[in-house]
Amino acid sequence: MAKSKAEQRQQDTDLATVWPDPPVETVGSRATRIRGADYLRELERLQVELVKCQEWIKARGLKVVVLFEGRDAAGKGGAIKTMTLSLNPRYARVVALPAPSERERSQWYFQRYAVHLPAAGEMVLFDRSWYNRAGVERVMGFCTEAEYEEFMRSCPEFERMLVRSGIMVVKYWFSVSDDEQERRFQARLDDPTKRWKLSPMDLQSRARWVEYSVAKDEMFAHTDIKQAPWYVVNADDKKRARLNFISHFLTLIPYEDLTPEPLALPPRGPDKGYVRPPLTDQTFVPEVF
Repeated sequence: MAKSKAEQRQQDTDLATVWPDPPVETVGSRATRIRGADYLRELERLQVELVKCQEWIKARGLKVVVLFEGRDAAGKGGAIKTMTLSLNPRYARVVALPAPSERERSQWYFQRYAVHLPAAGEMVLFDRSWYNRAGVERVMGFCTEAEYEEFMRSCPEFERMLVRSGIMVVKYWFSVSDDEQERRFQARLDDPTKRWKLSPMDLQSRARWVEYSVAKDEMFAHTDIKQAPWYVVNADDKKRARLNFISHFLTLIPYEDLTPEPLALPPRGPDKGYVRPPLTDQTFVPEVF
C-alpha cells in the first residue's frame, strides 16, 4: 500500500536522524548538499541494480577490474565500501596492497598486481593500484626517473593487453579540492576513531599539493587511453560522489535482470525424539545491553 504524504515525511525524518545532512558545501556556484533521506533512498535503488549487475557478470563470465585513485582523503575507501555493501564477496574482491616487500621490488612492476586480476565471473576493486608509481612513488622519490619513465611507456600497453584478453578495466579518479581535503584531514585529527587514516605520508601530500597535481596531470596525459579511459568523480560531496560513480559504473555494463524466482522455505523436519544438551553447558556472551 502506498504511503501517505504524512507517513513519507515521517520516514524521511527518521532516516535523516540516522544519517543527518552534511553541511552545505559548494563547488563553483552549485550547492552540493543532498538530504540524508534522499541519499539513502537512491543508494538503496542503486545497490539493487549492483546486485543485478553482479549476477550478470557471474552468468556471462565477465572479468571486471575497477581502479580507485585520487588524492588522500578523496573518499575512495568509502566509495568502495558503499559499492560492495550488498555484493557477494566471493565474486567481488577488494585489493588494497601494502608497500612492496624487497622480493616484490625485484619483480616486474606489474607482477604483484597481476596475481589479483579476476577470473571469469569476478569483479576486483583496487583501492589504489599500479598507478602508485605515477603518484606517490613519483612525488616522494620512491622510484627512479628511469622506472617512472618505463611505467609511463608500459602502462598503456599493459592495460591494452588486459582489455584484449577480455578484462574490462574501469578507472576512477576521485577529485577533491584543496579546502575540502584540509577539512577532512582536520576531522581525522579531531576524531580518535579516524586518526588511523592519517599517516606521515598523508601529511606530506598536503605539503606537496602542487607536485601531486603535476604528477596527476602527467599521468592522465600518458594513460587516458581509449581502451581504458579515466573517469573523474567530483568528490567534494562524498554522498553525491558515491551515487554518481555507482550510477555511471552501471551504464558501462549492459546487464539484464537475472534475479531468480523467490524461494520458499521448507518446513523444519521432525526432531525424532532428539534431546538437546542443557543451555547451562554453553558459555554465553554477557548481555550488557
